[in-house]
Amino acid sequence: MAQYIYGRNAVRSLVSHPSTVNELYVFEAYRNDPFTEFASKQWYKPIFVSKQQLTKLTGNDKHQGFVAKAEEYKTYTLNELINTASKPYPLLIILDGLEDPHNLGAIMRSADAVNADGIIYAKNRSVALSPTVAKVSTGAIDTVKVAEVTNLATTIETLKKQGYWIVCATDSNAQDYRSVDYLCPIALIIGSEGFGVSRLLKEKSDFRVGLPMYGQVNSLNASVAAGILMYQITSQRFPLQKETNYGKGRDSR
Repeated sequence: MAQYIYGRNAVRSLVSHPSTVNELYVFEAYRNDPFTEFASKQWYKPIFVSKQQLTKLTGNDKHQGFVAKAEEYKTYTLNELINTASKPYPLLIILDGLEDPHNLGAIMRSADAVNADGIIYAKNRSVALSPTVAKVSTGAIDTVKVAEVTNLATTIETLKKQGYWIVCATDSNAQDYRSVDYLCPIALIIGSEGFGVSRLLKEKSDFRVGLPMYGQVNSLNASVAAGILMYQITSQRFPLQKETNYGKGRDSR
């Protein structure tokens, strides 16, 4: 089934990677835009339309003048994520009941930044891949592998048998997130926006980690917490070196 992906970065990523793009729609005022020229060089012939037509296609006015009609995003099996994970210290992100597509998109963006090996969530119990997720991810939806599973508890047991240590982000009975040794295969659990990680998954975790809160607010946005934890894990695996790669020149908006 085809869907409409919108936003400059999300559409650019589709055009840049081997994806099935059926049609490319561009705001008629952007005929000479650098991206339009780039897309044309990739053998895509843009269809120039009005802003109103783009809004009608996407159902909102956040398209930034670029819309692609493309096939649904590919998902992977759990075994595919395990078999293709980096060695010796793979990193998988488990999302427990996440509901906001903006959070999923932001988490994918962070996962791409630290080169995580994939994201896992339960079918029918979490937000799924969508045009909104694609736009927020600014292209990470094309680079981060996603697995939809039936049962997260069973998934955790499978990962444990494969040598993964399960780290749960929570504010109850947790140790400081900086005190854990992350030099091992890690599956990081991030809970839902309103309820956090479920009791069952907490019980199956090897470590419960929390982020110290020094102000009046008692919790962080799920995607912010996920980003901090991913970078803490990565900082242990890649100590500060003379050569670093800050931003890689990509648009950070």
